[in-house]
Amino acid sequence: MKTPVFTGCGVAIVTPFKDGKVNFEKLGELIDFQIAGGTSSIIICGTTGESATQSLEEHAATVDYCVKYVNGRVPVIAGAGSNDTEASKYLCKSAETSGADGLLIVTPYYNKATQKGLIKHYTTLADCVNIPIILYNVPSRTGCGFTAETYYELSKHPNINGVKEASSNYTLINEAMALCGDDLYFWSGNDDEAVCMMSLGAKGVISVLANILPEVTAKICDLCLKEDFAAARKFHLPYVHLMNAMFYEVNPIPIKTAMNLLGMDVGELRLPLCEMEPQNLEKLKKAMRAKGLNV
Repeated sequence: MKTPVFTGCGVAIVTPFKDGKVNFEKLGELIDFQIAGGTSSIIICGTTGESATQSLEEHAATVDYCVKYVNGRVPVIAGAGSNDTEASKYLCKSAETSGADGLLIVTPYYNKATQKGLIKHYTTLADCVNIPIILYNVPSRTGCGFTAETYYELSKHPNINGVKEASSNYTLINEAMALCGDDLYFWSGNDDEAVCMMSLGAKGVISVLANILPEVTAKICDLCLKEDFAAARKFHLPYVHLMNAMFYEVNPIPIKTAMNLLGMDVGELRLPLCEMEPQNLEKLKKAMRAKGLNV
């Protein structure tokens, strides 16, 4: 039996940019805002953090800053995924050296992999570090996903702790949970599925919405961890429309736009991501105002 890297709400934190560079001062402010809001873990340089546009060196520097700034207040999970196993090894080792508490590693994208290739890829990475790994299954973005049997094989490795599940495939999730038990923990990769997955035994959510509403996502997770699912459902459902609004365009375009609308000044998106289409921007503003957010 393993111990989950964290329980509750982990924020998939954005990376603030200014003049083409990481705005480290602003990143520190965002981290403080999250911890004050009850967030249980900081997930740095994931998809929401635009890691695909960062060089290996900038990525490593951002993780290093985050670990040092958090200074043990909550666990820091460092994104370390790539479609190149050697590049991912570099990010894994660098994050471990910086003192990260765990790693989040997305399935290889574009070149994809067979199930055999996934097992070899993740085993290679788990063998190169001594900190826990969270797998990341999001086939809608990567074109590559796990089977329940592959989850089971990977769960046997002592350094593979769990999975961020964003496939919305509940047949897969149920089968994998039944097979793996406490050798592989699950976190919802979608805000709107957190209550559903936690009712099955998931340990929390890796959240986009938490970037603007950490207290909301933390409360939903806390109620679920207490197994008060009736209260969690009542609190969760009024926010579903806003959760979905964060995906009017590809993540993290809407969440970064929302943060800037709220005066959080997280800066620009990096190409090929760009500003929202006007009609989607108006829909986002409407969804935010409906929850009392001042835009």
